[in-house]
Amino acid sequence: MEVAKEVLEGNKVKLKVEIEKERVNDALDKAYKKVVKDVSLPGFRKGRVPRHILEARYGKEVLHSDAFDFLVPQAYMEAVKAAEIEPIDQPEIEDFYIAENEPATFTAIVQVKPEVELGQYTDLGIEKDQVNLSDDEIEEVLKRQQEQHAYLETVDRDTVEEGDFAIIDFTGFLDGEEFPGGSAEEYTLEIGSGYFIPGFEDQLVGQKVGEEVEVKVTFPEDYQAENLAGKDAVFKVNIKELKVKKVPELNDDFAREAGEFESLDELKEDIKEKLLKQKEDQVQREYEEKILEKISDNATVDVPEVLVNNELDMMLQNMNYSLSQQGVNIEQYFAFMGIDPEDWRKDNWEMAEKRAKINLVLEAVAKKEGIEVSDEEIDKRIEEMTEGSEQKPEQFKAFLMASGQLDGLVHSMLIGKVYDFLMANN
Repeated sequence: MEVAKEVLEGNKVKLKVEIEKERVNDALDKAYKKVVKDVSLPGFRKGRVPRHILEARYGKEVLHSDAFDFLVPQAYMEAVKAAEIEPIDQPEIEDFYIAENEPATFTAIVQVKPEVELGQYTDLGIEKDQVNLSDDEIEEVLKRQQEQHAYLETVDRDTVEEGDFAIIDFTGFLDGEEFPGGSAEEYTLEIGSGYFIPGFEDQLVGQKVGEEVEVKVTFPEDYQAENLAGKDAVFKVNIKELKVKKVPELNDDFAREAGEFESLDELKEDIKEKLLKQKEDQVQREYEEKILEKISDNATVDVPEVLVNNELDMMLQNMNYSLSQQGVNIEQYFAFMGIDPEDWRKDNWEMAEKRAKINLVLEAVAKKEGIEVSDEEIDKRIEEMTEGSEQKPEQFKAFLMASGQLDGLVHSMLIGKVYDFLMANN
């Protein structure tokens, strides 16, 4: 097979490919065996029509489409390898010519990874921020834990006050008619929380337990239920009981209940260690992001649209996976939030372009530094991925290869190694 490469504008390459006549004849034979299975002609059993009669009746072109499928995909992959290019999109196949006992030819135009002009990427002199932790921050965590262990206690008082938790039954009416979803029994409402319709909770302050109260409110214009938005409503409310929130005292007993610590000081020390770890991790992430951003800024490369779109697709896949853990898919999420998918892509284009550029730069660093992923490293990673499962490593590797996912795994491992290199050299 012969391949001629021509570099075009816009990170595109044209490959002119010539395939040996032996392979052409073999492909035509395969195409005939496939096509003839469904052909019936007078005087011949179905699937038994000789090739010369089939071609005479329908034309030699009857085999060309299937011969194309047998020849071109494999030849294109071989041409890509021979030309030492890295396609980033599907090729445009043009000028396909095939005839028996002659070489076949075709032209493939494909977009390839752009050249990256690296700037400085080591010894950047970027300082990591200091980690600071105040006593107030520890106290804030303690207060949150107090709130988490708070409980409600019935109060010996019959008048509703701000901050009370009122146990109520209520029924809502529009124009004197009860409306769906406007009633509940034994509902616990925190007075002053602002959880209910504006004005509802205020009208309960000063009311007595055991009395039925008539509360008049107006639903907000932007209320989520359109049939209620902006409407005047009346609620009949029966106040059944009052409770107040009790927060446990911060002492050694609380520490033992909160986490089986021996003392409050031990609990505080545990909070301090965890807060420091969180802050250190956050500072490290920000530091690494600064390094990657600086390396990317120092490099020059034109990021093709196809790579940005690929990155957007990946972002959508990740979002869809996260949502699926909550029983929601991406279409439902967009519909609920009133988001147009195309507008989402436009809004996230800049971020995706930034990620695509960083990825190209990291690949360029790998190439320049000779960073590679060995077969041993791949096998070790696959062993780790299958550890604890019934699937054997070699079976999982075969699955990854068959499904086209092995290249993605190797690429992520390569980027990880480059990442480690950059962090070690900055």
